[in-house]
Amino acid sequence: MEARKTQSGKYVSIAIDGPSGAGKSSMAKRLGREFGFLHVDTGALYRAVGLAALRQGLAIDDREGVEALCGTLDVRAELSESGQRTVLNGEDVSSAIRVNEVSRWASAVSAFPGVRRFLLDTQRRTAETQNVIMDGRDIATVVLPDADLKIYLTASEESRAQRRWEELCGRGENVPLDQIRREIRARDEADMNRAVAPLRRHPDAVLVDTSWLTFDEGYALLKKTVSEGLDRVR
Repeated sequence: MEARKTQSGKYVSIAIDGPSGAGKSSMAKRLGREFGFLHVDTGALYRAVGLAALRQGLAIDDREGVEALCGTLDVRAELSESGQRTVLNGEDVSSAIRVNEVSRWASAVSAFPGVRRFLLDTQRRTAETQNVIMDGRDIATVVLPDADLKIYLTASEESRAQRRWEELCGRGENVPLDQIRREIRARDEADMNRAVAPLRRHPDAVLVDTSWLTFDEGYALLKKTVSEGLDRVR
């Protein structure tokens, strides 16, 4: 598609929100390649802050400590041949942020106002300079409220737990399915009830439910939704 919208001259932005394990990042990454958009995985940025706090030995509820730590951090999303690369103080942490322990930290630090302020400007500046597809928990509601296309991507708790379990098993992490199910339920509860930018569906967001669909089936449904949405804004 053309680099800019014909109506207003703005770059096109697609916002995808949804709960943990719904497939937002992996599907948005593939969409970015197919449509020629920069994919911005905002969850990876929060994971990087969580990883830094974990490495620093801070308590998971130490808001002041984590917010102060942000002043020493350089967190960036960079493009590589394989997609987005997450860099923390010059270190590629793209793999390190995907371990199960960091997931809890990402949810915790994302509730801290100072952490959100730390990352918000970076996310918005990115969307002002190029076509983006951005996924996270509050993209449509807070980060990009004027996004051209808003999508809420979700799936049942059980199907998300099964996907996560299979992913971890593939990495050699032996985590019981029941534990993963409890962790997903707890993260949903935390994300939806936090005081700052809680996870919720924007009134204008198109609902895409991929419960018990294969990745390819879910992606086909999401791609169809995006294609139809872009046809309306071009």
